[in-house]
Amino acid sequence: MESQEYSHALSLIAWMKESRLESLHLRMGSLILDLKRQGRDQGESRRPGKIRSVLVANRGEIAVRVIRACRELGIEAIAAVSEADRESLPAKMADRVLCIGPAQAKKSYLDIPTVVQAALGAGASAVHPGYGFLAERPDFADACAKQGLIFIGPRPLHIRQMGDKLFAREMASSLDIPVIPGSRLVRNLQEAAQFAEKTGYPLLLKAAAGGGGRGMKILQGPEELQCLFNEASAEAGAAFGDDRLYVERYVPNARHIEVQVLGDSHGNIIHLFERDCSLQRRYQKVLEESPSTVLSPDQRQAVCEAALLIARRIRYESAGTVEFILDQDSGRFYFLEMNTRIQVEHPVTEMVTGLDLIKEQIRIAGGEPLGYSQADITTRGHAIECRINAESPENQFAPSPGRITKWQTPDAPLVRVDSHCYAGYVVPPFYDSLLAKIIVHGKDRREAIERMQTALSHFRIAGVETTIPLHRRILTDEAYRAGKINTGWLEKVFLQNG
Repeated sequence: MESQEYSHALSLIAWMKESRLESLHLRMGSLILDLKRQGRDQGESRRPGKIRSVLVANRGEIAVRVIRACRELGIEAIAAVSEADRESLPAKMADRVLCIGPAQAKKSYLDIPTVVQAALGAGASAVHPGYGFLAERPDFADACAKQGLIFIGPRPLHIRQMGDKLFAREMASSLDIPVIPGSRLVRNLQEAAQFAEKTGYPLLLKAAAGGGGRGMKILQGPEELQCLFNEASAEAGAAFGDDRLYVERYVPNARHIEVQVLGDSHGNIIHLFERDCSLQRRYQKVLEESPSTVLSPDQRQAVCEAALLIARRIRYESAGTVEFILDQDSGRFYFLEMNTRIQVEHPVTEMVTGLDLIKEQIRIAGGEPLGYSQADITTRGHAIECRINAESPENQFAPSPGRITKWQTPDAPLVRVDSHCYAGYVVPPFYDSLLAKIIVHGKDRREAIERMQTALSHFRIAGVETTIPLHRRILTDEAYRAGKINTGWLEKVFLQNG
């Protein structure tokens, strides 16, 4: 074994000892590292008591992630796939596979009766919704509960409460947590205009029933109000079945900071510190990292305590994320919303804390208490995640479906690739374009950036266009490396100068 490989191995072993990972498998050149933590029984004895089998009601990389977690816990994983995903990696990995309908998501992954009946017919004891699709649909969680299925996520009430952004804002305000100055529900254009006249511009129109950028419009002046109000209302109605809107002050120089929380059914709730998700395009996150480089120790403590206050008020269970906006001009942070699901970017938290959030979700759903207190949670080093999409940045990010003719992932220490793809896989045109998430860990941000640059240079994909070149450009940009960015920087500065 070369001295550098040996040094990396010792570093990984030390990191695992300090973390709470149960197993670690990495290839480093000629060295294969396969570690298991002693003191915990393997196989069936690790299985959460109530959960014998899980229907994975999702697709893509998150389905692979859930299946692997089930396998390590000794739980049967049943993949629910559409006709377009019959040859997907989740279908190849799962213990059993059920086709739940045609390629159109509305007739398969979004069809609640079909998914529930599939779980019952397969004899599953639980359903994991992943993220997206039905993950934040309280009626889906209700349907599972009514049929005796364990929903691996929060209670339906939590999803319903925090899915109502106006309710969430009012609750945060009642806890003396700052919220961005804004309106209550605006029922029509006239009420929006009255608020705008009183508050001034710029403003942000937002959907009351959902997030993810749908139904969200920036208003720079009164001449835009009528057109954008109608657009936002229509988008919200189409996306959430609820066209209600509210208005809040737009913060131009903002950072998007989110805090990961975990809660169990025994009243234990902890935070796992923060992620910085400020690099966004059309309100969709592109690159995430942890910890945030802009928070002072006092700000970090305050934002994490605010997240705990919100989670404790509703006695939250499962994994959730409390999101905030940090105004870099004033140094103040404001509550934004709470997402009642696992996030796409959860691996950066796993890399700095050593916890496996999918396994924690499953254990909590099975009735187990958290195995640690807040004092046990520490972070180590810096992690960065890049989302690799099948899109063409040179062609206005047009989707690039098709057959992958080459798929070669980076093979290096402290580099993780979460993906459902392989050489020969056909990227379907029916779903989101995420191909992979590449996550790296470094002793500090500088090392993490350098490791990500190297990893991206060794990630070879052919047959479809990808966003790898975009990420490589971002990582070399002086403003990004210096941390002089905000939520609008990628679209309004970087891409405009590209």
